[in-house]
Amino acid sequence: MPAKNYASTRFSELSEINEGNVKNLQVAFTFSTGVNKGQEAAPLVVGNNMYIVTPFPNIVYALDLSRPGAPMKWKNEPNPEPAAQGVACCDVVNRGAAFANGRIFFNTLDGHTIALDANTGKPIWNTHVGNINIGETITMAPLVVKGKVLVGNSGGEMGVRGWVKALDAGDGHVVWTAYGTGPDKDVLIGPDFKPHYDMDRGTDLGVTTWPPEAWKIGGGNMWGWISYDPDLNLIFHGTGNPGPWNPDLRPGDNKWTSGIFARDADTGAAKWFYQWSPHDLHDYDGINEQILLDMTWQGKPRKVLVRPERNGYLYILDRTTGEVLSATAYGPVNSSKGVDLKTGRLIANPDKRTGTGKVVRDICPTASGLKDWQPSAFSPRTGLLYIPHNNLCMDEEGVEVNYIAGTPYVGMNVRMIPGPGGNRGAFTAWDVAAAKPAWVLKENFPVWSGTVVTAGDVVFYGTMEGWFKAVSARTGDLLWQFKTSSGIIGQPITYRGPDGHQYVAILSGVGGWAGAIVSGDLDPRDATAALGFVNAMKDLKNATTAGGTLYVFRLP
Repeated sequence: MPAKNYASTRFSELSEINEGNVKNLQVAFTFSTGVNKGQEAAPLVVGNNMYIVTPFPNIVYALDLSRPGAPMKWKNEPNPEPAAQGVACCDVVNRGAAFANGRIFFNTLDGHTIALDANTGKPIWNTHVGNINIGETITMAPLVVKGKVLVGNSGGEMGVRGWVKALDAGDGHVVWTAYGTGPDKDVLIGPDFKPHYDMDRGTDLGVTTWPPEAWKIGGGNMWGWISYDPDLNLIFHGTGNPGPWNPDLRPGDNKWTSGIFARDADTGAAKWFYQWSPHDLHDYDGINEQILLDMTWQGKPRKVLVRPERNGYLYILDRTTGEVLSATAYGPVNSSKGVDLKTGRLIANPDKRTGTGKVVRDICPTASGLKDWQPSAFSPRTGLLYIPHNNLCMDEEGVEVNYIAGTPYVGMNVRMIPGPGGNRGAFTAWDVAAAKPAWVLKENFPVWSGTVVTAGDVVFYGTMEGWFKAVSARTGDLLWQFKTSSGIIGQPITYRGPDGHQYVAILSGVGGWAGAIVSGDLDPRDATAALGFVNAMKDLKNATTAGGTLYVFRLP
């Protein structure tokens, strides 16, 4: 699975590649995907095969790792509807595939979840779960839990109501659906739902915390990461931003958006919920990864959930109850003043609240968050969480907007700018127990790639200029770097090959929201293009070009 395990640690026990010899890494083989769009997926290795999912048109390749050069074993072309590209929010990305019981599971941009025979690439089932006519797409990587394929939709910027579905891994039928807004029965809230905080208690809050009927087009999509605790039999998933972005058009807390659910893995029934950003003012989707750790907290053993959230805070929650144990800013934040640990509520900064016709400047972080979807990694050897993230601020102006199915439903003019210090990205090693940074590496552009950490005490990540880097997990010292042919926004992995040796793999190909100026060939003079991201990335076209290449490295 893309997150390495159900706890989403992205930690590898492999140690052949270590701090002392990583400088000797060399290219083992490369592979062109043939698609020059944003490559956000993690390669998936199962046995002697590697599986890759491209951005639209979502081609799946199987490479035979047992043969020299890893030649193509098969490819599957699902031929999604071209119109899906026109309603995708932030490039036509795909974040990867999952494997279970001899099958590969993946999503297409036009809203299909597909199961393939892992050996032959032949389709086994194809379930249509999304509707591009209303602006609904799927970009997330599925997760297979107890014979169910968990998937969620995108489309919060198009007025699409969010959901997460469990599909039967055998035949693809929908087992359960849980919505991100609406009455309790739609959200799968019942008598066993016990949120920790008063603000999340009540009947049909997914309706009553919205203007009349607004919940039907209110977002709360689940396009990010899912974790699973087999001991508690709970899945954990975030919910996306409310729509539209203009907060004046949706007074109320806007349940159940920009939060996190714990759900029964069998039935989908909600057990608890916590809202990271009630009445989300700045598009702080709550879809980031959650790392499940068992650790001592204030002298007591706790089952915790660690989340570097888009609103700028590193949260530690008790994952059995949803109680916030700690919330500390891990970078520049002025859009809020902290988190009240008694009530659990984010303390909004009224000076940074925009609205219709109101321009507010220098809001940090931006709508892309202090960290967006790009996943972090945790090492039990160092106790550090390695966070790839952004350092951007923005100006916002709320505007009126009307809902028209299949068209943008945002209501906000945005212009992003570099954050404090001028560097637009950072790679931070965060001491989870001490709730403070151990070290920070500054990067010119946002660090939009994922990361992986190993038992060899090496951390890998990529930059938007195209550098693939290895740094010391303990000190952050640069140990090795390789210049790829395009900017990196993918998720690195490491694996043991059929020959018994350790390999490291990354997909290179700039794009995504941060790199849309290149992958979409956008005009750098349009400060509001790509929902304001272009203004902060005007020089990216001078630093890299579009691409789509897999790079795999090993020691000599």
